[in-house]
Amino acid sequence: MSPLIRLNTVFVAALLSGATAFAQDLGTRLDSAITTLEPRVIEWRRDLHQNPELSNREFRTSKIVAEHLKRLGLDVQTGIAKTGVIGVLKGGKPGPTIALRADMDGLPVVEQTDVPFRSRATTTYRNETVGVMHACGHDVHTSVLMGLAEAFVGMKADLPGTVIFLFQPAEEGAPEGEKGGASLMIEEGALQRHRPEAVFGLHVFANMPTGMIGYRGGPLMAGSDTYRILVKGKQTHGARPWSGIDPVVISSQIVSALQTVVSRQTDITLNPAVVTVGAIKGGIRFNIVPDQVEMLGTIRTFDPQQRAAIIKNIDRMVTHIAEASGATATFEIQSGSNPVVRNDPSLTERVLPSLKRAAGASNVRAVPLVTGAEDFAFFAEQVPSFFFFVGVTPRDQNMLTAASNHSPLFYVDETAIPIASRAFGQLALDYLIAGAGGASAITPSK
Repeated sequence: MSPLIRLNTVFVAALLSGATAFAQDLGTRLDSAITTLEPRVIEWRRDLHQNPELSNREFRTSKIVAEHLKRLGLDVQTGIAKTGVIGVLKGGKPGPTIALRADMDGLPVVEQTDVPFRSRATTTYRNETVGVMHACGHDVHTSVLMGLAEAFVGMKADLPGTVIFLFQPAEEGAPEGEKGGASLMIEEGALQRHRPEAVFGLHVFANMPTGMIGYRGGPLMAGSDTYRILVKGKQTHGARPWSGIDPVVISSQIVSALQTVVSRQTDITLNPAVVTVGAIKGGIRFNIVPDQVEMLGTIRTFDPQQRAAIIKNIDRMVTHIAEASGATATFEIQSGSNPVVRNDPSLTERVLPSLKRAAGASNVRAVPLVTGAEDFAFFAEQVPSFFFFVGVTPRDQNMLTAASNHSPLFYVDETAIPIASRAFGQLALDYLIAGAGGASAITPSK
């Protein structure tokens, strides 16, 4: 080997060694910051849990988030998509731009857990007084991202690239007649100002053990549609049903018939699909046959053609069942539909080592298709994205019978919170370092 080649080899080796040491140092600092911030993140989570707010009404939550980001010195934008907050951190070294997303809204659910920070909040939803609960874990997502913002600010001088912190309202869907959520954030320019090359998100998941991380390349979560069926009959006295047209009976026939849309009219060997009726409202008194009944429900699909066929079949079924009894019925898809959540396959492979370092290789596993929906899908339509799950149910419980997300008994094992923080932070840090031409960060296994 010539002296020049030997010199170049030594020089390259030194560069690689320096890059690895730099990455390892940042990873260690991130890990240390997450440990230090853990009590505060849990404190934030409990406060948000005790004070949940419904979609497009996250006024207190967004104020807390915005004030925190401003104290950290970030470039902060508020009021996007009504109550959304965006914070931008520019690192001290050149590198890529990425976005990290957390959702902030709760659900109209009366909490039944016995935790000391249980929600007792109430509000009005669809003209009814309802309880409000973080029954899906968005309080965890928000507090974790608040903590990561502070952790990354602590290493700002050495951080390569730019991190956009997206705090999104109305993931559960905007109230009737309103716009909201990820689609409105995008419409109002959330991805235009800094143009991230990748977007990342996480979701706590009840039917996985604490600390387990679930992922899937390609389609992960179903596309969703919300539908409304209105059956119109003829009001009459309950003692003389033959004098009217009973929309309650007709609605019950429709509900039963809808069960065959998937079980008898859809090829479920191709993709899973779901048709659910979630709400029925009609009548006001025991002895009055009402003039109409309203039904609300959801459709979950993974394929556009299958979705179109299911919608067509429901529409035909609803119309003809009503006509057979002398009534009329309308079926409509309401606004707020979500596309399928699709993880970019190459990005998925790229971040897997980061997840395994953060949670341990044995705790990271591929999961089957999930029929739940997420409007993170709108971000994934615009930018290569990766979305993953973190289990939050104590390992001594049966995952099949544990209270699921959206249940009044939904429970988060808080020991999962630092694991979520490390996984989310590690994949972001590794991506930034690799994009800046450095080695992947290495943190101690947890």
